Amino acid sequence: MPGPLSHIRVIDLSRVLAAPWTGQNLADLGAEVIKIERPITGDDSRAFGPPWLKDREGRDTTESAYFACANRGKKSLTVNLSKPDGQDIVRRLAARSDVLLENYKVGDLARYGLGYEDLAQVNPRLIYCSVTGFGQTGPYAERPGYDFMIQGMAGIMSVTGERDDLPGGGPQKAGIPIGDIITGMYASIAVCAAIASRERTGAGQHLDLALFDSLTAILSNQGGNYLATGVPPGRLGNAHPNIVPYQTFRTADGDIILACGNDNLFRRFCEVAKCEHLAADPRFATNARRVENRAEITRLLSEIFVKRTTRDWVDALEAAGVPNGPINNLRQVFEEPQALARGLRMELDHPLAGKVSLVRSPMRFSGTPLEHKVPPPTLGEHADSVLRGLLGMSEAEVTRLRADGIV
Repeated sequence: MPGPLSHIRVIDLSRVLAAPWTGQNLADLGAEVIKIERPITGDDSRAFGPPWLKDREGRDTTESAYFACANRGKKSLTVNLSKPDGQDIVRRLAARSDVLLENYKVGDLARYGLGYEDLAQVNPRLIYCSVTGFGQTGPYAERPGYDFMIQGMAGIMSVTGERDDLPGGGPQKAGIPIGDIITGMYASIAVCAAIASRERTGAGQHLDLALFDSLTAILSNQGGNYLATGVPPGRLGNAHPNIVPYQTFRTADGDIILACGNDNLFRRFCEVAKCEHLAADPRFATNARRVENRAEITRLLSEIFVKRTTRDWVDALEAAGVPNGPINNLRQVFEEPQALARGLRMELDHPLAGKVSLVRSPMRFSGTPLEHKVPPPTLGEHADSVLRGLLGMSEAEVTRLRADGIV
């Protein structure tokens, strides 16, 4: 069965991570995604190495692992947008496409006649998705926006990291570029919703996605806590602001996560840990009281956890149905029986590396299952198939465009 978006063609004018993540999601869902890159250098992230993909002999290729993580399933075409002939190629592609993704600075593409208003005249059904740091409007619209700085500005770092009064305390960014990824995910939802809307109205539209908006939106319970009280929450390390115990504990040989999401689970934990008296103690009998007495219950549980190994705790708590888990490094993640059973690691054929290992899309469909067949493209790999196959250019015309540095 073809993927659920197999009828959709996407022009991906974006680079690095946020909008390319959207393009990869759409490609995973079956869309034809044509990535437009700069001649010679391509997407900035192609140079974000090491690490580089390895060839069959274990030697470095020129393809970065960073680029590979966000560009599978796409075709690559290099186009010089500063030249009229290059701009014409994009216009011709837009006329034959459903979606255009871009993450240029506000107004940059309009200078080339490739803004939303320009391309909507060419194709009124086009869904034009712009991804920027701060959006198309507001006093910061002209500012560049990068994931790290947005994590700080949107408040994520104010609630991430150890408490200021403890060793290692202070603001901490997430271990992955969460701002880019979550914006790419919101953009994916917005594009799919716009496609659904177009089925009813017949009209495309301009989608305006911003890293700042997206990271503020995912403040979730922490944002809700602030809006309800007017008090900005602080950093709690690995503890939860509203649930106790819901944190890490040191064991005899490592660490473990305990997640008692309700009072019943806390009582079951206490039975496993043979500390039933804590569940009966009025200070700890309910979650609200445990939150009020966080420091004391954490101290008492810390003394209990350190007496047994992580594996002992995991096995005992799992048998009792108490949510818990080890803190895996990435090797351990991909060795987990669940990861193996779900096929989270996959391999695709690659023209330079032979094989490239990637993380499978987590989206599972019973009727239109996703198929991963196309690896991250080499720079300009699909020029002939796009220019001659899709746009119907002659061999002589393509040769001229290459000679003029347009593609």
